[in-house]
Amino acid sequence: MRYEFKYLVPVEQYESLRGAVLPFLRPDGFAAMQPDGRYTVRSIYFDTPGFEMYHTKIDGVAHRMKVRLRGYNRGDASSRVFMEIKRKYESPILKNRCEAPYQAVLQLFKGQPLDGLHDVVSDPDNARRFFYQILSRNLRPVVNVIYEREPYLGIHFDPENDFRLTFDLHLRSVAYPSVEKLFHESGTQFAFPGFFIMEVKFNRYCPAWIKPMLEDFQLRKEPASKYVGAINANPFIKPSRFNDAFAKSAFL
Repeated sequence: MRYEFKYLVPVEQYESLRGAVLPFLRPDGFAAMQPDGRYTVRSIYFDTPGFEMYHTKIDGVAHRMKVRLRGYNRGDASSRVFMEIKRKYESPILKNRCEAPYQAVLQLFKGQPLDGLHDVVSDPDNARRFFYQILSRNLRPVVNVIYEREPYLGIHFDPENDFRLTFDLHLRSVAYPSVEKLFHESGTQFAFPGFFIMEVKFNRYCPAWIKPMLEDFQLRKEPASKYVGAINANPFIKPSRFNDAFAKSAFL
């Protein structure tokens, strides 16, 4: 199980907050190789025709899930992407994740049997779980949520706790993308203007230095859902309880 706490932070506090937390952190290895220590996250979120996953979050349902396809930076057919199911039970979070080449995932969406792709899919069981949710619940791509992530690890690494702190900036979205458009950005709409999201993630315990830092910057944990925020800020998405045209839309 994993815990995630989110904070909406005014952009004016970025430099001072970053300076306050850096003595306790070290750069994420992948991000350290990128310009400015950041990489771009791209996630196509799927939902039911009645936007069930959107409304369970809005309604504060304790047990809920998200289904998404995630890629990084400016990818192509050979890039590794991730099929993910993220479940929340009260506070802890569970995630089923499977990695595969983008081209292989597109083949699966076109109906290619998984049996022929076992050598390139990292966890076939999680791939089956992903497509079971897609097919059994008639899920369709709703929005591509895009942002720049600046990630850090705890300076004293504890593999059992896996503490991470991230700054997620320039949150934007593309409405109703096809899965072939994971790495496209035309028609983006920005969300949370004037703010960025700080996330604190850990498995067992939150470091003691976090609480006084939050008090100094007057930050409070809040439900800063990127999925919900992107939908609410995108005028092209209407999360009605049932949308017949959306239900019949294609993946590709």
